[in-house]
Amino acid sequence: MSTITVPVPTPSPTEDSEQLRKAVEGWGTNEDLIIQILGHRTAAQRNLIRQTYFQLYGEDLLKRLESELSSDFERAVFLWTLDPADRDAVLAHEAIRRWNPKNKSLLEISCARTSAELLMVRQAYHIRYKKSLEEDIAAHTTGDFRKLLVALVSSYRYEGPEVDMHLARAEAKQLHEAITEKAVNHEEVIRIISTRSKPHLNATFNHYRDEYGHHINKALKSESPDDFQDALRIVIRCICCPEMHFTKVLRLSMEKIGTDEFALTRVVVTRAEIDMKHIKENYFKRTSKKLEHAIAADTSGDYQDLLLTLIGKDDA
Repeated sequence: MSTITVPVPTPSPTEDSEQLRKAVEGWGTNEDLIIQILGHRTAAQRNLIRQTYFQLYGEDLLKRLESELSSDFERAVFLWTLDPADRDAVLAHEAIRRWNPKNKSLLEISCARTSAELLMVRQAYHIRYKKSLEEDIAAHTTGDFRKLLVALVSSYRYEGPEVDMHLARAEAKQLHEAITEKAVNHEEVIRIISTRSKPHLNATFNHYRDEYGHHINKALKSESPDDFQDALRIVIRCICCPEMHFTKVLRLSMEKIGTDEFALTRVVVTRAEIDMKHIKENYFKRTSKKLEHAIAADTSGDYQDLLLTLIGKDDA
């Protein structure tokens, strides 16, 4: 569930645009006003504000905000204000250009979104970068990762509830054999993971647990996992229980010395309107600490204020 709170009555896009104009005009920038408006509007409302701002002032609101803001706060405001599909396209492009096997963005985008959402991301990527997402991934990755990532982003999974239990049981056996034989990069493994519906895969993983005594991710971890196996584990978490995956990303972004602001920002801006309430609950169960308190301890200033607004600091 979303953690975004919208005031009632909600100001019109024109009123919001006028206030944002005041926030960026003159000496200094009114960051509090920017957070007050954009941090309390839905994706559809933010899109209308951008359109209205351009009609009123002849300039792109995002470009104006980029010129006025800086550092982690600027990046968070930019990503948050983008349309969700366009935001994912930007995150995917960043991940491809700075590719390393431990980058989770592409796996999250391809597995924690619906088929319709992923299709919109691919369309947004094509519009923004004048090439296909699949093409860019193929050009910047190699080997097993290329096969896995291209298959995942190209997929259009069935979204219905029907599951062939006989097939799920058979594919659980295939996956077990691949793990036992240390052949998790086999084309059949990639085919199953990248094409089957999420209900089907959940049934397959349940069969795996019932038949072999442990969850498939435990088997992948216990077999001296390499980066490819780690990627498969992320795919499985994003499919089975995305809120658990994003809880882990948040925890890892803040538990070591120094904060991984890229990961922290990515999770907050992409999940605030989807399942952040569940992520907050999971975070507390996992760490015995409220997410609000963890973010407050690891961040500061306007960046902190925006993140706390997006995760619903007033509901805790």
